[in-house]
Amino acid sequence: MATFTSVLHVAVVFLSFSVFCIDSRLREGNPRDYLKREHSLVKPYTGSGMNIPLWDFAGNTMVTNNFIRLTADRQTQKGAIWNKIPCYVRDWELHVHFKVHGTGRGTLFGDGFAVWYVKDRMESGEVFGSKDFFKGLGLFIDTYSNHNGPHNHRHPYLSAQVNNGTWRYDHDRDGTHTEVAGCEALGLRNVEHDTSMAIRYTQGRLTVMLDIDNKNEWRECFDVTGVRLPTGYYFGVSAQTGQLADNHDVISMKLYELEVAKAETDGDVDYSKISPGADFFAPPRDHIDDPSGAFKNISLSWGKMFLLIFCICLGGLVCIVVGVVVFQKRQETQRKRFY
Repeated sequence: MATFTSVLHVAVVFLSFSVFCIDSRLREGNPRDYLKREHSLVKPYTGSGMNIPLWDFAGNTMVTNNFIRLTADRQTQKGAIWNKIPCYVRDWELHVHFKVHGTGRGTLFGDGFAVWYVKDRMESGEVFGSKDFFKGLGLFIDTYSNHNGPHNHRHPYLSAQVNNGTWRYDHDRDGTHTEVAGCEALGLRNVEHDTSMAIRYTQGRLTVMLDIDNKNEWRECFDVTGVRLPTGYYFGVSAQTGQLADNHDVISMKLYELEVAKAETDGDVDYSKISPGADFFAPPRDHIDDPSGAFKNISLSWGKMFLLIFCICLGGLVCIVVGVVVFQKRQETQRKRFY
């Protein structure tokens, strides 16, 4: 009888603890209860052959057992991976597990990578490997500063841009004149542990958090309201290297649907028809041209190249002639001394 009572007591305690845990998770609104597998990318990546179910990859992307490398630590590479299924979840949270590392030291590494929620997928371009003038949301982790004027932040720098297809991403200003918000992401490169980013969008509010210290806790990067993102867009990640390079690896992407009470003002809004936009943009900063052009993609026309070579050759010829004349005069002076 005593044994039965003890077993019954343990069962009651276990049941009570389970109910408490479930209730706590529900009260906290844990997004893990609503993992959207059709929009998530986890190991093992490959299905049959080198295909990744529900995902496409492009450019220099390389799929391994432990990570998906968008670019290697080599110059002039582009890579991307895109979800094949449009997302019709209105309120969501995306967790991106990534790693940026390479042999570059000091500030000689780059360029960075971008996380996308956009209308058009699999379109290569010059904005961290994807196209400019996009429609939707772009989150950029920029590891190299191209801005020649004064900055009020250091790199790596994380910024967000909401675009309706009419804004250009200005690399020379690191996109700061069209960002809705941003923060420094110092310490995410060349660390032994992996790093993570959480992007939450709910009821017009965009929140981005980072875990780059391996503490298993989120640090808020920014939290802004007045952001409008349609449903039916695609998630993706892309990266690019130029004259500077880095390894840009994606370990996993997990999308969670958030259960949020529908606002009374929503009415019968068709969220697939709204235009992407934001109520706030950071004020523009002055741009100062850099005549030295260090580590920039500078191209000279054939005419300018010919003129430059001609001037160099002419200058060399003048130096040779002057040198010969000076040498001859010195020889004549020395001969006159013997007479």
